Amino acid sequence: MSSPSSTTEAGASTTRRRHRGLRPSFGMQILLALVLGLALGWAAREFQVGWLSATLEGVGSLFVQLLKLAVPPLVFTAIVVSVANLRHVENAARLVGQTLLWFAVSGFLAVLVGIGLGLATNPGRGVTLDLGAAQAPERTGSWTDFLTGIVPTNPVGAFVEGNVLQIVFLALVVGVAAVKVGAKAEPVVRLSEAVLEVTQKALWWVIRLAPLGTLGLIGHAVDGYGWDLLRPLATFTVDVYVGCAIVLLVVYPLLLAVFGKVSPRRFYAGAWPAIQLGFVSRSSVGTMPLTQRVTTERIGVAPEYASFAIPFGATSKMDGCAAVYPALAAIFVAQIFGIDLSFLDYALIAFVSVVGSAATAGLTGAIVMLTLTLSTLGLPLAGAGLLLAIDPIVDMMRTATNVAGQSAMTTLVAAREGLLDRDVLAAPPVSLDEDRTSTPVTQTDDTDVSTAAARTTREHARL
Repeated sequence: MSSPSSTTEAGASTTRRRHRGLRPSFGMQILLALVLGLALGWAAREFQVGWLSATLEGVGSLFVQLLKLAVPPLVFTAIVVSVANLRHVENAARLVGQTLLWFAVSGFLAVLVGIGLGLATNPGRGVTLDLGAAQAPERTGSWTDFLTGIVPTNPVGAFVEGNVLQIVFLALVVGVAAVKVGAKAEPVVRLSEAVLEVTQKALWWVIRLAPLGTLGLIGHAVDGYGWDLLRPLATFTVDVYVGCAIVLLVVYPLLLAVFGKVSPRRFYAGAWPAIQLGFVSRSSVGTMPLTQRVTTERIGVAPEYASFAIPFGATSKMDGCAAVYPALAAIFVAQIFGIDLSFLDYALIAFVSVVGSAATAGLTGAIVMLTLTLSTLGLPLAGAGLLLAIDPIVDMMRTATNVAGQSAMTTLVAAREGLLDRDVLAAPPVSLDEDRTSTPVTQTDDTDVSTAAARTTREHARL
């Protein structure tokens, strides 16, 4: 006989499910906000509505600031915990090696797509721009800056400045040291886990505001960057979107299907909310908690492995920003300035994209990676200034590609290493409307309990 409290909880749970069924899903909310943002942005630009322009800009900027606020503690604690958790996974060294290998393979294929598309379309040929007005960006990248910038002179300064590359370095050192110290370091690991839980909880509240952020960001982009700015760079802009789409719809599906025996349709059904959020937020690191959540809950990757691969990928796996985009941009700049590229130059583009992508970790956007590529090829750095006007527009597609690649390659490695729960992958994707970052779902009947027990058994079995 059911107790009154259990009956009340069951009724409350049923009521919550009924209310959730009446409102659009999280992904649909973002899609509706995107359409509304396009309409409001067009209206603000077409009819010169000043207050609407200011509102769209303010809403979008506030959303991005809230995402960035959590980046330093999120990256540090996520990597410390993920490295520490690898001690519970068999063949941890092999997993790390496989992760690096497939990150590099997919990055190499992505840069080949960018180079091939650039050679086929010649995005800079026949384009007339004021080269005298072109100036090099204030912040540029070089191999020397990359190598010397990994190690911070002041650990606190890395967090104050938000230098993600240096934070990653510090976190890796602390994580490896904690594993070597063993039991005495458990308080450090437990503290990192607690801070990570708190940070993820707060960041999930921000992610729930993604529809509002989408409306503001897309609306501001349409309002501020009309066709007048896009017209001279139309071929280049289309190339970035088409190149990223080829990586998303051809390269990743082929790798997943051939080498991971994973259904691309199932993968994208699970990963889609994170890809959407990456598109509108333009932040791989800000999207990281959602990426990790869909990769474990909707795709079925073992949490212990995903907690390492996703944070690591969010700071170094950037096929959109570090492969497709710099390849196309280098060809564009060379054609604008009338410089012929040799086979060696194209090989250098591929090398920089695969090896130097971590150089973009500490900064927003792909400007550092672009200037690193241009300087390696000896092309004018001022050429990067010609592309700054449209950077927010192309950055949306670049970031969506980054996020998809981080999850796809994590899934591929998990599938090859027996760390993928294919029952979860084959099941209908779970809803993201409830926050399950740290609070367990209350069980209300024997069926729910047995389902949870079965899920737990599968997780232990695959680890």
